[in-house]
Amino acid sequence: MKTMKRTKRNFFGSFAASFTGGAASLRGEQGVEPRDAPPMPHEIHHSDAGWRRRLSSEQFRVLRRGATEPPFASPLLNERRSGLYECAGCGLPLFSSAAKFDSGTGWPSFFKPLDGAVNALADADIPMPRVEVHCRRCGGHLGHIFDDGPKPTGLRYCLNGAALLFRQADS
Repeated sequence: MKTMKRTKRNFFGSFAASFTGGAASLRGEQGVEPRDAPPMPHEIHHSDAGWRRRLSSEQFRVLRRGATEPPFASPLLNERRSGLYECAGCGLPLFSSAAKFDSGTGWPSFFKPLDGAVNALADADIPMPRVEVHCRRCGGHLGHIFDDGPKPTGLRYCLNGAALLFRQADS
């Protein structure tokens, strides 16, 4: 059995997980990264100017500044075809349409990401702590994780459609 060294990072991860109903499992044993943790290394880096050239203004606002789009604003909310949802910043496949469900919240929602596609980060900037979801490859802000999702995970990845691109499966 592997034991974890008790650190401030692990303690905060456990604390944040108590508000997310187990979202700490997203990052394996280390759980949810606290906001003050050293930045996670990403494979893709661009300056703000570089990101602005690659993204629409709304994509930049969401992916690079952590904004939230208005509910019911994304055409991906009603996307029903089979395929993959990719990061609009770097093209990394993040979620399968098989994990998508209608949460009634106004944002595209999924009960699980593709393996190794996302990272979770504690968001303590608001009165009630929650967990942000970021693209593992470019660090783009995708949305948040809540513990009111369906089985088998009980999680709801509530995502901004502006952070995603849909790629239809081959017929």
